[in-house]
Amino acid sequence: MFIICDTKNDAYKKLIDLAFDVCDEFILVIRKDPGLYLDDCGMLVLEKLKDSLKEMKEESEWVSNKLFDQTASVYYYSTDNKAREIIKEASNSLHSWIHPNLPEDLSFIKNGSPWLINNSHEHESYIKTNDKEEISKLLNINGLDIRL
Repeated sequence: MFIICDTKNDAYKKLIDLAFDVCDEFILVIRKDPGLYLDDCGMLVLEKLKDSLKEMKEESEWVSNKLFDQTASVYYYSTDNKAREIIKEASNSLHSWIHPNLPEDLSFIKNGSPWLINNSHEHESYIKTNDKEEISKLLNINGLDIRL
């Protein structure tokens, strides 16, 4: 299911709640491109999330992107309630997860498979699920514009 436009405000919060309910992991990315940096607000988000951090890996590929000649720091987090509130407070929009204000590409993983794939700087997001109950809940989020 492709998310047609940026999910904002109440729809964003409901989508994040659903992602935290059905997924067991989420990621955030810090890219190392020249000129890209994370400002104090972004660093504060990482600091607040430190108790939920499972691991950080230097990777050239993650659920929403692939780099050809460099790596990025990919942070893997547990979907616990503290992290849920931090993610909802840090932003009011799915596509706002971009440098310098925030880490990039907030995405969710369910049982080792990508569930919500978000490439913020390209404004591309989609959800991979065949679960009828999840699809029903997604279709009932007012303001979430998706195409099956």
